[in-house]
Amino acid sequence: MPLLHFHIIKGSRSATEIRSLLDSAHQAMLQAFKVPERDRYQLVSEHDQTHMIIEDTGLNIPRTDKVVLLQVVSRPRSKEQIADFYKILAENLEQDCGLAASDLMVSIVQNSDEHWSFGLGRAQFLTGDL
Repeated sequence: MPLLHFHIIKGSRSATEIRSLLDSAHQAMLQAFKVPERDRYQLVSEHDQTHMIIEDTGLNIPRTDKVVLLQVVSRPRSKEQIADFYKILAENLEQDCGLAASDLMVSIVQNSDEHWSFGLGRAQFLTGDL
């Protein structure tokens, strides 16, 4: 945990490019949030271009068909950790994937330890397993 859910336009990336996107984002998560290496939960949803509208709240941020909307569900993180994650993620994705920072939008939803079960019908954060 955290859980990263990437939304991209269908057909805009190859399987190799998607894997690079996921690997690069995981590295940013490791660096900014200091999670364990195998703390990796990622999903990719591909949408028809007509099913994704990612505007800019009037900030004049240009978007292309390479736009990525990343939803992160996580335990609470500090404002500094979150700001670091945004910065490192944008830098990593530009360097590793050629993704312009203008094509990245991130939303973080925070929840608490009792909201996570990693399997076996247990809340591992509450039982002391984690």
